[in-house]
Amino acid sequence: MSKNGNDSFDARLKAAERRSGLEKKEDSAEKEDAVEQSLPGLALRAGAEMLSALIVGVAIGWELDHWLKTRAVFLILFALMGGGAGVLNVWRLVKSIDGK
Repeated sequence: MSKNGNDSFDARLKAAERRSGLEKKEDSAEKEDAVEQSLPGLALRAGAEMLSALIVGVAIGWELDHWLKTRAVFLILFALMGGGAGVLNVWRLVKSIDGK
């Protein structure tokens, strides 16, 4: 492709981003304000990630135990897996904040 074709594509892409509200803003002061304002939100999200992963794990284990008529084998196994998944999700959340 020619350079002129790439310029035309870039211009159309930027125009479409502006129209749809997806235009990227690179103002560092706004980024810092957004991070400071969203810390309670991030804490709530981290708690929700942990709790939801644990609840899903326990629910799957509970249902498997009832379906297969076993004792709490799957409940314990999936509770541990759900807890591990919750910790992993929170770790990813913290790493994404640290990378900004």
